[in-house]
Amino acid sequence: MNERKRLTRPDRPSRIQRMIHETAKDLYAAGFIDKRKMAEFDALCLPKIPAYSGSKIRALRHRHRLSQAVMASVLNTSLSTVRQWEIGEKHPSGPSRKLLYLLDSKGLEALT
Repeated sequence: MNERKRLTRPDRPSRIQRMIHETAKDLYAAGFIDKRKMAEFDALCLPKIPAYSGSKIRALRHRHRLSQAVMASVLNTSLSTVRQWEIGEKHPSGPSRKLLYLLDSKGLEALT
């Protein structure tokens, strides 16, 4: 079995993974590894982005005292999309999920 396939992203990187990732960033900055290899290190070392249910999105919006319209603007999506997330008709993915994670973990200041 391919070694890379056995590795999974942790919820939180270990101290060793953080050190390896920092070293890889330095090697990338110095030109010793390419962008593709750096992306592999990023994928293995960065924390997994959690799924967001409608109730979790609503709670996040209330915690930051945002209306659905303002949250849509902050996440660069439509008001109807935020409504559909909250009632469970759609689920955020890709960039929207990452932005929700940043809002959840770092706060509104990270997105403005």
